[in-house]
Amino acid sequence: MATDADAAVYAQLEKQLTSHDVPLAQRFRALFTLKSLGGLAAIQAIGKGFDGQSALLAHELAYCLGQLKDVRALPILIRVLEDPEEHPMAAEAMGAIGSDEALPSLRKFLTHDNPAIRETCEIALDKIVFDNSDEGKKQADNQYPCIDPAPAATHSPLVASAHSAALAPASASLSVPELEAQLLDTKLSLFERYRAMFALRNLGDREAVLALAKGFEDESALFRHEIAFVFGQLSSEHSVPALIDVLRRPHEEDMVRHEAAEALGGIATDECLPILKEFAERDDVPRVVRESCVVALDMYEYERSNEFVPLPTLPSAAAASA
Repeated sequence: MATDADAAVYAQLEKQLTSHDVPLAQRFRALFTLKSLGGLAAIQAIGKGFDGQSALLAHELAYCLGQLKDVRALPILIRVLEDPEEHPMAAEAMGAIGSDEALPSLRKFLTHDNPAIRETCEIALDKIVFDNSDEGKKQADNQYPCIDPAPAATHSPLVASAHSAALAPASASLSVPELEAQLLDTKLSLFERYRAMFALRNLGDREAVLALAKGFEDESALFRHEIAFVFGQLSSEHSVPALIDVLRRPHEEDMVRHEAAEALGGIATDECLPILKEFAERDDVPRVVRESCVVALDMYEYERSNEFVPLPTLPSAAAASA
């Protein structure tokens, strides 16, 4: 049972998360601390962070709610998805939770004018259907400590395109060229292409990274955004040139440049620092890109210093799972 001291910890984190006077990097630390603690109190605190002010923060708030995989976050995410001033990442978060309670809300947006919202809802729907299928229930645990928008591919999908492979046994191991072909095949659903993306991430060698980088030329901004996110997970120096190129693109979508900046902050090689400093200080770039570079610089310093920032300890051990 949660105590008054437990409630004080959550209240302190909520105040730090929601205060506009607190530097953005510190608000992010509060957010990810709440994600680590979990439970209803954390969900409620994170939900109060949506205020329409920072697209970057809204993106991360929704992501963290999804990663908690708690159906009690669905009402918040549904509200965010239906609010035109908020962020389409809410749909991906609903897919991560994996409950069929989200299906009616997601289906409403399959014809939305905004491609990012439409595509995110499409992938989330496919993810929920997959999770509740026989194949999904047998899916191996993710080798990364996160819930992906799609499971890594273990075989080629059966498709009616001339260059796609026939359906292979589920035990077949796909090569990088085969996964690259699936990744770039626009005749496939985004869900199937994401499956190839995460399989390449799981391989993670130079050849796989270079194959993933070709996804930055895709017409879908959501797809390009996910490539950058995957590079952040991989933290491979081989992805740095492609990420710098994406951050420098003046006409690239904000959400793609935002993910590229954060990926560079996490990779934290010497060549990442100048570009992040440059774009954190430029007035001619969108706010979300500038803010992403500020957060990425904080990430860079953390990675380079090996700093350990302990999480708050709840006096009641039961509170984290309340």
